[in-house]
Amino acid sequence: MKYYFLIFLFIVLSCTNSKNESNKSQKVIVIQPLGSFKTEQATKVLVEIKAINPNVVLRPNISFPENSYFKPRNRYRADSIIKSLKNTIGKDSVIVGLSNSDISTTKNEIKDWGVMGLGYRPGKACVVSDFRLPAKNKNKNQQFYKLVLHELGHTAGLPHCVIKTCLMRDAEGGNPLDEEKGFCNECKSFLKSKGWQLI
Repeated sequence: MKYYFLIFLFIVLSCTNSKNESNKSQKVIVIQPLGSFKTEQATKVLVEIKAINPNVVLRPNISFPENSYFKPRNRYRADSIIKSLKNTIGKDSVIVGLSNSDISTTKNEIKDWGVMGLGYRPGKACVVSDFRLPAKNKNKNQQFYKLVLHELGHTAGLPHCVIKTCLMRDAEGGNPLDEEKGFCNECKSFLKSKGWQLI
């Protein structure tokens, strides 16, 4: 009887340790609305992210970092934004900034290239903007969430993917979001190893 009890105890402890290890690998995702980003839109992102990681926090809106405004083009520098955001969280967290305003970064020889998102790879911060998404597109919310997943994928360590239906494909200056169906098997497997709860 004592022998069976020890086996049972071993199984319970193994399952508990396995579950704890899985939770340990999951970073807390902090959602940070910037400027006048709408609360309703931020809440939708919160609900969506909870499906892949229950450890998610929605913060109140904050102003864009002062040094991020690029006056000549009336937009904000994404690289300056993520540099500032990464200093506002702990080591076990990753932060995603949400913007309705235009954002940009330096790309190759182009000093100020407009983008839909930017994230460290790997790293603790990313930012996305819906400014370049068609205003009257019925899929706008879905497209925006795909952008969030794409940039969070970069923070987890994923590069761009060559598979055209994968969420990690390179937009290459366009908007292929409706063609993206989900993470490909390879990208999905990588994210699962990082604790993402993907089906």
